[in-house]
Amino acid sequence: MTIRLPVVVAVAAVSLAACKTDDRPITGINQKPDFLTSAIVHQRYDGRSNDVLTGGLGASGLASSTAPAPADPLNPTATELRTLAIYNNYRALVDTSDGGGYGTLFGPQVGAGSSEGMIPGDEYLALMTLDDSDVPATVMLQVPDSFDPDNACMITAPSSGSRGIYGAIGTAGEWGLKKGCAVIYTDKGTGTGAFNLMTGAGQTLQGQTTTDATASLQFRPDLSASDIETFNTNWPDRFAVKHTHSQTNPEADWGQYVLKSIEFGFYVLNETYGEALPNGKIRVTLKPGNTLVIASSVSNGGGASVRAAEEDSRGLIDGVAVSEPNVNPTVETSFSIRQGSAAPITDHSRSLLDYTTALAVYQGCANLAPGVKDTAPFNGILNDFTVDDNICSALAAKGLVTGADTDARATDAQRILNETFGIQPEQNLVAPSHFGAAVAQSISMTYANAYGRFGVTDRLCGLSYAATNASTGAVEPLTEAAEATLFATSNGIPPSAGINQVYDAASGGPTNLKLSTSPSSGLQDYGLDALLCLRSLAQGSDAVTGAVLLDEQASQAQRIADGIDAIRASGDLHGIPTVIVTGRSDAILPINHTSRPYFGLNRTVEGKKSQLHYYEVLNGHHLDAFNAFAGFDERYIPLHRYYLEGLDRMYAHLTDGAALPPSQVVRTTPRGAGAPAITEANVPPIADSPDEADRIVFEDNEVRIPD
Repeated sequence: MTIRLPVVVAVAAVSLAACKTDDRPITGINQKPDFLTSAIVHQRYDGRSNDVLTGGLGASGLASSTAPAPADPLNPTATELRTLAIYNNYRALVDTSDGGGYGTLFGPQVGAGSSEGMIPGDEYLALMTLDDSDVPATVMLQVPDSFDPDNACMITAPSSGSRGIYGAIGTAGEWGLKKGCAVIYTDKGTGTGAFNLMTGAGQTLQGQTTTDATASLQFRPDLSASDIETFNTNWPDRFAVKHTHSQTNPEADWGQYVLKSIEFGFYVLNETYGEALPNGKIRVTLKPGNTLVIASSVSNGGGASVRAAEEDSRGLIDGVAVSEPNVNPTVETSFSIRQGSAAPITDHSRSLLDYTTALAVYQGCANLAPGVKDTAPFNGILNDFTVDDNICSALAAKGLVTGADTDARATDAQRILNETFGIQPEQNLVAPSHFGAAVAQSISMTYANAYGRFGVTDRLCGLSYAATNASTGAVEPLTEAAEATLFATSNGIPPSAGINQVYDAASGGPTNLKLSTSPSSGLQDYGLDALLCLRSLAQGSDAVTGAVLLDEQASQAQRIADGIDAIRASGDLHGIPTVIVTGRSDAILPINHTSRPYFGLNRTVEGKKSQLHYYEVLNGHHLDAFNAFAGFDERYIPLHRYYLEGLDRMYAHLTDGAALPPSQVVRTTPRGAGAPAITEANVPPIADSPDEADRIVFEDNEVRIPD
C-alpha cells in the first residue's frame, strides 16, 4: 500500500557527527525528492509475525536448509516473495552453518536479547532514477523501533553483486538494525529485474511478475514491439536482464545511487520525525549535521559506498566501513606493491573485466594443475574434469598454454593467472569452485555488456540468456513457478534461478554455455570460443593471435574501454575516515587489482591527509557462504566477522573518538581437520598496536604488505 507518512514531533537532536557542518542539501521544508518515480510503499513489521531483518523467519529460519515456499507457487504474494528474498540473500552472504560462527560471533540472535533476533520496525520502498536515465533503481529505508532521532544514525546498504534490494540485508542491514540505525538500501541500478521477451513478463517494485504492459517494472528493455517480435522469431524464449542489458553502465553511477539513497533516507525520516508546521508542511530536523552516516556494505555494495564517499561534495557521509569492495582504481604507475621479500608488482589495478575474462579463459584448465586438482574444495563436484581437459587441449592448440600433457598445460594455465595476471597463490584453491559456479563466466558476460552499453538484441559474442534443458543444454521456456519467484531467487547475474548463459553460436545450435561445444575446437570446452571473444574485447586485441581488432569488434572493444574508464575510482576520499577489510584468498576480486592498489592510490592522492585504514585478513575469501561446506570449513575463516568489527570500530571512532588501528595483516587460525566449532581464538581482533612486522605501510612509493 502507499501512504502519507506519519508525522511525529521530535525534540532537538544531539549531534553524533560534529565534524559535519554543511547541511545545504537538506534544509528548510521537507520535499519529496524529484528522483523518485513511484509512490513510496510502507510496511510496518511488529517483530513477532514478521520483522525488518529476517522476514519473519528468525535466526533459526534463516539457518534452516528448507527455504520458505509460497502457498501458491504460481501466484506468490509480495510478502512471500520478500521473505524468500531475505532468506536467499542472507544465506548467500553469510555462513549459517553450525560451528562456523553463526549464533556465536554473528547472526540476528547475537547481542539481540532474544533467541531469534527479530526486529520490529518500518520499511519504505520506492523506485528512483538518475537524471540521465529512465531505467529505475530500487531504494529502501528500514527504520527499527530502536531508532532514536535524538542520536540519529544511518547506514548505507547498497546490494552486493548484482543482487536486488535485499542484497545487503545480512551484512550492513543486520549491523545497522541491531545498532538502532536507519538502514538505507539500493540495488544501485543492477538488481534482479528480468524481462521475458516472449511473454512480456517482468517484475514489479515488490517483485511480483506481471505481463501488464502499463505496469511500472524494475526493468523493461527499450525495444519496440516490432523489434521484440523480430528478435523472438530468431531467438525465442530469451530474457533481458537489468544489469546486463539496461544500456546504462550502472556501475559508473553507483556512487550517485548511494548518495541519492541517503537523500531518500533523510526525506522519509523527516516525514516521520520532522517538525509539524501549522500549514501541514514538515520542517527538517534530521540532517547531515546531526545524523551519523556510515557508508557501508560488501563486494559491489562496498565499492558503491567507496565511490559515494569519493563523490560526496555535500557532507552527507561521516565514515566508510566496507569489506572486499569492488573498486577499479585509476591506474597509477608511480607506485608498486610488494608482499614480503617478493618482487614488486607494477602491473596492478587491472580492471574487473580484464582479470575476470582471463579467469574465464584459463581457470578451467588450471583446475587440473597438480596440487589443485585433488585438493581444491568442490573441484571434482562442480567441475567436469573431462571438459577441463578439453579446455586445456583447446588452449594448447591455440598456442595459449604450453606443455606436452594435461598436467603441464594446467600448470602453465595456473602460472599465467598467477604471474601474468597477478592472481595471488592463496586464491588458487578457491578459484576452481568459483569456475564451477560460473562466477568468472557470468561476470565476463554481464560486465562486457554493461560497460559497452549493449542491449539484449546485440547478443555480444553470440551470448544470450534463457532457460535450458538440464541434459542437452537446449533452450526451452522457463517454468511458470520459477519465473514467478525470480525476484526472490535470482542474484541478478545468470546463471541464476533457472536462467542460464546460452552460447548461440555453439556447434549444434544454441546451448547452455557450460555444456556447449566450440566450433573452432569441436570439443565440449565450456564455450571457449565465446569466452575468448569476451577476452579479446577486454584486452582490445585478438586473444589468440594478438592482432588488432577490426570493424565491429574494434568498435565494441572501444565502447567497453570507454565504459571501464567511466567506472575507475579516483582514490580521493576527501579525508573521510575509512576502513577496508579484505581477505587475501579472495578469488573473485583479486587484491592486487582492488584493495591493495586502492590503498596505494589513496595515499598517493591524499598523502598525510588520508584516513584510510586497510586490514588484510589471512585465510579469508570472498564467499563466506562456501565455508559451510567440506574443504572450505577447515581452511577458511568468516571474513564477515572482520567486516562487523570494521563497522564497530568506525562507529566508535565517529561517536567516541576511538582511534582506528593502523593498517595491518590480520593473522587468523583456520579450524583445521574436522572443522571443530570456531572460537574467537581462530579470529583474533584487529590489533590496536600491531607488531611492526604486521603493519601495512606506504613508503617510497610502494605499498608494503607483510607475508
